Amino acid sequence: MQEKIIILDFGSQTTQLIGRRVRELSTYCEIIPYNKFPYDDPDVIGVILSGSPFSVYDEKAFKTELDRLRSHYPVLGICYGAQLMAYEAGGAVEPAPSREYGRAILSKVDNNDPLLCDIEVGSQVWMSHGDTITRLPDTFSIIASTKEVAIAAYRINGEKTWGVQFHPEVFHSTCGTQLLKNFVVGICGSSQDWSAESFIDSTVASLRQQLGDDKVVLGLSGGVDSSVAAVLLNRAIGKNLTCIFVDHGMLRKDEFKNVLHDYECLGLNVIGVDASERFFSELAGVTDPERKRKIIGKGFIDVFDEEAHKIKDVKWLAQGTIYPDCIESLSITGTVIKSHHNVGGLPEKMNLKLCEPLRLLFKDEVRAVGRSLGMPDHLIKRHPFPGPGLAVRILGDITPEKVSILQEADHIFIQGLRDWGLYDQVWQAGVILLPVQSVGVMGDERTYERAVALRAVTSTDAMTADWAHLPYEFLAKVSNDIINQVRGVNRVCYDISSKPPSTIEWE
Repeated sequence: MQEKIIILDFGSQTTQLIGRRVRELSTYCEIIPYNKFPYDDPDVIGVILSGSPFSVYDEKAFKTELDRLRSHYPVLGICYGAQLMAYEAGGAVEPAPSREYGRAILSKVDNNDPLLCDIEVGSQVWMSHGDTITRLPDTFSIIASTKEVAIAAYRINGEKTWGVQFHPEVFHSTCGTQLLKNFVVGICGSSQDWSAESFIDSTVASLRQQLGDDKVVLGLSGGVDSSVAAVLLNRAIGKNLTCIFVDHGMLRKDEFKNVLHDYECLGLNVIGVDASERFFSELAGVTDPERKRKIIGKGFIDVFDEEAHKIKDVKWLAQGTIYPDCIESLSITGTVIKSHHNVGGLPEKMNLKLCEPLRLLFKDEVRAVGRSLGMPDHLIKRHPFPGPGLAVRILGDITPEKVSILQEADHIFIQGLRDWGLYDQVWQAGVILLPVQSVGVMGDERTYERAVALRAVTSTDAMTADWAHLPYEFLAKVSNDIINQVRGVNRVCYDISSKPPSTIEWE
């Protein structure tokens, strides 16, 4: 049995954060679309209802079978989830006089309620809603308030059902982890046995059963996800795994050579393919970011397919897809921010069955699994790097010259982070080549050359990110080194945008 919490997703931007917080409590959880609840799953021990961009009284508002859920499981509604339960039971939800957004302080707390155990008056919470519950049904009781929000939290009498109008999953809710622990562990009874070691043991066993003696191919990118997937599969099926590492010409400086060496040291069976000329040809003159991604994705599929067909009797394609990839690719709102490098295309083209051993893990869980597998730190701690590589860090068309300039500038920045002991403090970093030129002076000569932007962010899960507050002395040194050592660059900027509203990558 793998006990689990089900998080019903009503379209909130912070649904994944709820999942992260539950996993941090050593409890397995799954995020499921609001209308896909697995009623036949005997391992479900509780349900969390997420927020939503809708109002509960909208004609298009997402609805689910609340009575059925409440009668079978402990339920916690967050923001929209709380409002939906109150509204469907006969309460009133109306537009708030002013949007309730940002930090708030709990002014009343019922510490006798199991959801609020060890949560004090004065605790900070994070509000983010335009509607508010103005009247509760008779069977509901208020258990927490703020100065502005009378019904900050409630319980349904005689049930294990609660609602909160604030977001315990976000960092700014200082009592959020305790509240979620009270629900997941105290109310739902989680035994907190979800760990990297337990995941490895169960996954290796299931992979051996799933794959048998079949042959598997896996596309390596050099990143954490595909590398951990390869080592995990290698432990399960050994020589029956063949890895293919395609160089599309837009990797970091010397990355193709260095990564191949790392994989050989890990005992993986790897085929390296230099297809850079092919990709440069197909990308010539293309400036649209999404089109660049699609060209690289299709090119990768074609090259991979050609190489994989050289291997006899392959039946499975393995990918390093992780949980956020799956969730974003199946957005219930139908919105696509960026097409993803992993999902779609390959299995259908190659007529292979798909194996995704990491599809249930978040990024930091993947790293924990890698450590437990004995992988070296420089692979485990490697920053995320986009599948299309430097192509989405070159604004405008792609040329070998631009890639070479960016590789050199990027190498100086990343090596500088390592040398200054800053690399592990940053979630992701890189250099962006801007489609502008600016006037400069080098020696006694006027120059008109390229500008680059440094990008470094801190994050825990890439759902939100803040720009990294790197030392001025470091930034000055990197800027000076890039301008002096990279021919064609005479200006360096630093990106101080956070996510949201900006994304981590520029394209």
